[in-house]
Formats: sequence, C-alpha cells, structure tokens
Amino acid sequence: MNEMYIVSFNSTHHAIRSDKLFEQSGITSTTLPTPREITASCGISIRFLYKDIENIKKILETNSIEYKGIYNIKKLDDGKKEAKKIG
Repeated sequence: MNEMYIVSFNSTHHAIRSDKLFEQSGITSTTLPTPREITASCGISIRFLYKDIENIKKILETNSIEYKGIYNIKKLDDGKKEAKKIG
C-alpha cells in the first residue's frame, strides 16, 4: 500500500450503515481500523477507490451520514505515513 483513500466516522453506527450503503451501490470498499494518523472518535473507517470518491460523498450526504472526514493516506519514502484530509 503506497496510497489509499478512506472515510472516517464519528460513530460505529454510521460506519456500519455506510458500509451497507456502499455495498448496495456497487462500490468496492473495505472496513478497517482507523489508521493512527487520523484522530477519530470511532475506530472504524472504510477504504475505497479514488474513482468512487464523488459517489461516496453523494451517498454520505443523501443519507445524512455523520463522518469525520475523507482522507488520502500515503506511505512516504522513509516508511512513515502521511494523512491529508480531502473532504
């Protein structure tokens, strides 16, 4: 993994609901522990492909899902990870 996109949540309830909504919409996603580079009150995040970012945003907004943010996480040359909030 050199780069990934994730959405982190404020509650486990919203993470689980989002996972189901993404699956119903045909979006390829994976539930994973929230990376430590991101401070979140919920320990669950969802990884997705960049090509789905607009659909992800639309699903979250349409269904009034509370989320902390959408992040791009990159592995740097020194082995550390960098997280940037993008949405």
